[in-house]
Amino acid sequence: MNAHHSPLVLEKIKVLPTDAGVYQFFDKKGVVIYVGKAKNLNKRVHSYFKSNITDGKTRALVKNIEDIKFTVVVSELDALLLENNLIKSYHPRYNILLKDDKTYPWIVVKNEAFPRVFSTRRKFKDGSKYFGPYPNGRVMQTLLQLIRELFTLRTCALDLAEEKIKQEKYKVCLEYHIGKCKGPCVGNQSKENYDDMVHSIELLLRGKTFALCVSLKKHMHDLAEKYDFEGAQKVKEILEQIEKYQSKSMIVSHTLNEVDVLTYEWNEEHLFFNYMVIREGAIVHTYTSHLELKLSENIAYVFTYVLPQLRLKFESSSKEVLVFDKVESVFPDFHFHCPQIGEKKKLVELSLHNVKHYRLQLKKREMNKVSDHGGLDALLELQQALALTSMPNHIECFDNSNLQGTNAVSSCVVFKKGVPSKNDYRHFNVKTVVGPDDFSTMKEVVFRRYRRLLDEGATLPELIIIDGGKGQLSAAMESIVELGISDQVSVFGLAKRMEELFRPNHSKSIVLDRRSKGLKLVQHLRDEAHRFGITHHRNKRSKNSFNTELSEIKGIGEKTWTFLLQEYKSVEQIKNLSQEEMAKKIGKAKALLLFNYFQ
Repeated sequence: MNAHHSPLVLEKIKVLPTDAGVYQFFDKKGVVIYVGKAKNLNKRVHSYFKSNITDGKTRALVKNIEDIKFTVVVSELDALLLENNLIKSYHPRYNILLKDDKTYPWIVVKNEAFPRVFSTRRKFKDGSKYFGPYPNGRVMQTLLQLIRELFTLRTCALDLAEEKIKQEKYKVCLEYHIGKCKGPCVGNQSKENYDDMVHSIELLLRGKTFALCVSLKKHMHDLAEKYDFEGAQKVKEILEQIEKYQSKSMIVSHTLNEVDVLTYEWNEEHLFFNYMVIREGAIVHTYTSHLELKLSENIAYVFTYVLPQLRLKFESSSKEVLVFDKVESVFPDFHFHCPQIGEKKKLVELSLHNVKHYRLQLKKREMNKVSDHGGLDALLELQQALALTSMPNHIECFDNSNLQGTNAVSSCVVFKKGVPSKNDYRHFNVKTVVGPDDFSTMKEVVFRRYRRLLDEGATLPELIIIDGGKGQLSAAMESIVELGISDQVSVFGLAKRMEELFRPNHSKSIVLDRRSKGLKLVQHLRDEAHRFGITHHRNKRSKNSFNTELSEIKGIGEKTWTFLLQEYKSVEQIKNLSQEEMAKKIGKAKALLLFNYFQ
């Protein structure tokens, strides 16, 4: 631990309990900056204050910690639920899930006499109305352009309070002379007439074009009955412009009203999702992004983080959210629906198509990024620096993940032509080694990997990198020699500290130029092996530790006990329920199983 941490933090760390619970980190202003959960509070919190932390974000977090508070709970699942609630309450800066941190623009209807309508990236609590945000700037500009064409809004920043206008201090500007403003600054337009325009604009911004058209048609007929044919013609032109705008926008159906759509795909690290807001048959917002999956999270829990954030961000109050798979709702404000046919099904398919397209774009960007430090140049540099007989088009890298001697696993990542070949990545659950023995672990997994490739007649790699230095390299070479392939592959060990490469039976290391593409490729291999291994290790450890008494009851599935724990927070509270109360939540048959189990 570092001396710069406050005495209060150091004292609290010493006396942390070993129970499951939730911890909160505070900065010097007393603001919650991070909320986390742990099966063992003492071990988890201590891990932040180790001197060998390499992750930049974690170092920045720890540097700002001035106080720690914790709450002990019954189980890890209870900790997960409490962590979720605290994150939603405090929105800590280091708990941000959404990877897209851009500030999207809004359209604001300013809270003032004769309101202005314009775009902004900042929201103030001044009574103004904000519509958006708009991830697609072109959609927002199209709307603003339409508003300016249809309505004679003022663009000046004058104070148009009634007493100011009566003082007759203002003069009309160019906007008035070219017909873009009716001159409310000199009393040429009444507040009632201007407010009617603003009401129509707000309907348009909310996506309520059908209601707006109905209102405008009624107004057009009223004007015609009063023989104000010029006014009726102007309203008709506005209607035509709105219909033209509708034809350009993403119209879904005139039978749908308010509905949201959420679809997703995920891998070991990230969840990719698309969220759409439908108003009066038109897609008024579509937002595609991704977030990082953390330890012990599953998709149901991720929804409890993300969906409320999205609904708040886009100001959605719809009662129905369309999804492509059945989801048990724990939200009282809306329900999930998984359509099988019809227009709603097409909406879900459109949303899912956006997810796939977004994921593909990210993959292409990753491949382009990899090619910057992969490719022919990097392979040529490695071949020359390591004195290889051929270019290493096929490289494999091994790494062990073994924390406190539990759930030992190893990973093997495969690069072909300088690019990750993720379909060829492999995890190894260690079978023959007992306890934290990195050398024996490496020997086992290397033997298993290349015994299998030989049995299958598969191609061996030109280059094998062992992450861990001389000890692991020697252990790996024992297996390579035993398999009789030492003359077919080149094997090097990678020292963790100095990033030196070691050749078997050579004391002198090979140090690659810090600016070389070859070194960057080796670093990428090492980082991928570590990431792939630690992800599998966490998942394995999570499966072994994530348990609850309810999961042991025959006939009670994961969805049911997850729902009950989300509803009642702990097993003890569930035990205190009557059979009738249980039945209202999960049905009579399951309630009977639970009631009999607890008796």
